[in-house]
Amino acid sequence: MFSQAIDHIKFQTLIELYVLINANHTDFKGVLARILEAATRLSKGEASALLLVNPENQRLYFEITMGPRSRKVKQYSLGPGEGIAGWVAQHNTSLMVNDVGKDERFFAGIDRRTGFNTDAILAVPLRIEDRCVGVIEIVNRTDKKDFTQEDLQWLEIFATQAALAIQNARSYQKVLEQLSQLKEEMEEPREFHTFVGSSRIIREKLELARRIAGTESSILICGESGVGKELFAEQIHLHSPRREKPFIRVSCAALPETLLESELFGHVRGAFTDASSERRGKFELADGGTIFLDEIGELSPGIQAKLLRVLQERTLEKLGSEESITVDIRIIAATNRDIEKAKEEGSFRADLYYRLNVIPFYVPPLRERPGDILELSEFFLDKILRDTQKAPMTFSPQAEEALLSYNWPGNIRELSNVIERAAVICETGRIEPADLGLGLGEKAGEEAYLGKTLREAVNLFKKQFLYSNLKARSFRQSETAKALGIQRTYLSKLIKDLDIRNSR
Repeated sequence: MFSQAIDHIKFQTLIELYVLINANHTDFKGVLARILEAATRLSKGEASALLLVNPENQRLYFEITMGPRSRKVKQYSLGPGEGIAGWVAQHNTSLMVNDVGKDERFFAGIDRRTGFNTDAILAVPLRIEDRCVGVIEIVNRTDKKDFTQEDLQWLEIFATQAALAIQNARSYQKVLEQLSQLKEEMEEPREFHTFVGSSRIIREKLELARRIAGTESSILICGESGVGKELFAEQIHLHSPRREKPFIRVSCAALPETLLESELFGHVRGAFTDASSERRGKFELADGGTIFLDEIGELSPGIQAKLLRVLQERTLEKLGSEESITVDIRIIAATNRDIEKAKEEGSFRADLYYRLNVIPFYVPPLRERPGDILELSEFFLDKILRDTQKAPMTFSPQAEEALLSYNWPGNIRELSNVIERAAVICETGRIEPADLGLGLGEKAGEEAYLGKTLREAVNLFKKQFLYSNLKARSFRQSETAKALGIQRTYLSKLIKDLDIRNSR
């Protein structure tokens, strides 16, 4: 009868904890403390602890402790496999030891440091999807009796409750983070890109970007073409004190030197033949904010000298003017060239290199971050399907394998193009490796020119090249001509001669 009364109390306690777990997602530690307190009381424990596994180093840290010396115990942690709790976590198996002095797995170091005497231990794993995320241990019975098998079974039941609380809290936190990210994306200006990537190396790079964002130092972002250097520049700006001010982008390779100089520094009326009015340059437009200079290695020596002055003195002169203008800007530069080699060869000024490279920032290529490939692929596919209003599609397992095994010499830019092509070609709701066309691009490109005269091949190249540039700029001829460094009238003539149309 007495045993039945105890069981009733335990069941009633379990029901109360279950209600508490499902009703409370915010006080994570409070719920765990209630569970540990109940488990300790009902097993007549003298002391207890709930330890959680740190996934980074697999060490066990004392999250909640109860009983004598509990505050001192929280100062320590256990390595993988260390002590009874470490063994339980490593083997994901419960353990009952009623005489720790005879068990070689027992670690007495914490007892020596805290002055607590451990005689017996119950320890059970906290499991989420069969993976051990922590351990609950009860130390010594207050009545000095041995722990029983029944004590162990009940502790396992309480551990299941604790694991459920942890899982609920983590799910709730994940939802909060997603809502926060969604809110940030909605509040951000539309010209900023959505940042996609959660691999370890990218998380480290994002953390570095956020740390250096608070400084005013110049940053040089290096990495292969298409890795997303501009996106990291955006993240640095968005986490900086200048985030409410302009973020101005300039591609240093897109314009010839004469136009780029005017683009960067501006000009006064009459500075050159077509200068019919005064124009503000990109540096002036970026005043108070950040300017991002992409492909900085393509700058001519003359513009390099002018840029150096902006970096050193924060002043500039418009073309055709002798009046100095002061600007408050932060410069973030990027290059896919070996800029240090260019410095040694003399094609890039050493003093400018050292001014720009105050904080070097390297963006790894896609092949070094395979954990992001499928996430990026899904993002690009969703975007393309929304833009084209096509029916939902998925990747077959074989297509995912093809995406993961490809080397991606063109990095994220190439991945985006491959997914867009696959979405257009695919006639079912399931993208297969054949739709991706990976490994066929170079061969197909070679075959396109076979059997043609030199003139025909040149015209085919011109047509493909111009179509790609026009498409990238929504077929705006003036903008495309400016980017290619040719007259708009000449571009119009080429479009007509080559029969380039605003659709395939």
